[in-house]
Amino acid sequence: MAQGAEQARAAAEAAARQSYGRLVAWLAARTRDVAGAEDALADAFAAALSRWPETGVPDHPEAWLLTVARRRSIDQRRRRMTGEAGQAHLRLIGEELEQEMAREKCPDDRLGLIFACAHPAIDAGVRAPLILQTILGFDAATIASAFLVSPSTMSQRLVRAKSRIKHAGIPFRIPEKAELGERLLAVLEAIYAAFAEGWTDASGAESRRRNLASEAIWLGRLVVDLLPDEPEALCLLSLMLHAEARRPARRNPLGEFVPLGEQDTLLWDAGLIGEADALLQRAGAFGGIGRYQIEAAIQSAHAARRFAGRTDWAAIATLYAGLMTLSASPVVAVNHAVAVAYAGAPEQGLALLDAIDDARLNEYQPYWAARAELLTLSGNLAEADKAYELAIGLEPDQAVRRFLKRRRGDAASRRGQVSG
Repeated sequence: MAQGAEQARAAAEAAARQSYGRLVAWLAARTRDVAGAEDALADAFAAALSRWPETGVPDHPEAWLLTVARRRSIDQRRRRMTGEAGQAHLRLIGEELEQEMAREKCPDDRLGLIFACAHPAIDAGVRAPLILQTILGFDAATIASAFLVSPSTMSQRLVRAKSRIKHAGIPFRIPEKAELGERLLAVLEAIYAAFAEGWTDASGAESRRRNLASEAIWLGRLVVDLLPDEPEALCLLSLMLHAEARRPARRNPLGEFVPLGEQDTLLWDAGLIGEADALLQRAGAFGGIGRYQIEAAIQSAHAARRFAGRTDWAAIATLYAGLMTLSASPVVAVNHAVAVAYAGAPEQGLALLDAIDDARLNEYQPYWAARAELLTLSGNLAEADKAYELAIGLEPDQAVRRFLKRRRGDAASRRGQVSG
């Protein structure tokens, strides 16, 4: 029984990773009730964990989950609807669902749901978080952390946005090119946020984050196929491929964290880097400069170390300075400060860090790690020790914690030598 429960749980987790967004999109596209679709699917997963240990995992878990979820969805609507008109409507829904289920595979409505979440009727600040939850199944706390707001605030925003989709009758379709504009920016932001969340789990050890990076890349490719002449879509895919190319070098054989500057470039995926650079070059032919184009150029500059044997930090600092004119993100400001320091001006980099006025950075681990590094480069080892302590306390990844502790130990040794 215990083995059956474990197999059921593993199969359910695999189905959630691979099919959550597709199942929610299929259900929600037919009812325009995103929250109801999520509830129905949650019930289906609960039923799977209850029944699969006894009956065994079905040959097609996705189809099983969709069948149970659509029945739950119809039950939900039945409880809300009364009278002959309501029953007739339910019969039509049921017939449509049966026809869809008769197909060999569930149609993929994710892109339509993504653009529904990016509709102008949805508050701009919640469009990307809504996409992350509905398509990739992120919980509110995880999304809140990515967007530097409280979980309760994010949860309330998501609930309101789903209600808005339902009551405003927002269509689940890919908009005409003339309608894209602002909606595309929200879609790209959500894809990038999903990739970033998957990127933090370098070893793929966390089931919640596993495959998120590859899923984001898949979505990026889908948008590029839809909009092959959109420079920012091309460049978002480029920068994700550049970063993904370095994944094999981010941990050594013992599982220890390896910072970018110390990675073995022979371990980087040359095929992905070549594809990424080709996308960046293709985007450049359209003219204009956008956020993702600059970020992709930064990633390309890092990749150039394969050939030059060194990183051109001055060029990277210049690119970050340009990115600062397009984005008020404190994360960009931190990276700009680090690039300036590595380009040979640690004191100036530290001054740029000090000039960032954003209280959210108090809980942002990379800020304190960067501050510790720049303080060490500037020779302020006592303050560097304090910054390392804060960075270590904020870092959940044990491999990164060990790396930071080693860096802190090295700085402490230098401090001892200086005082001695």
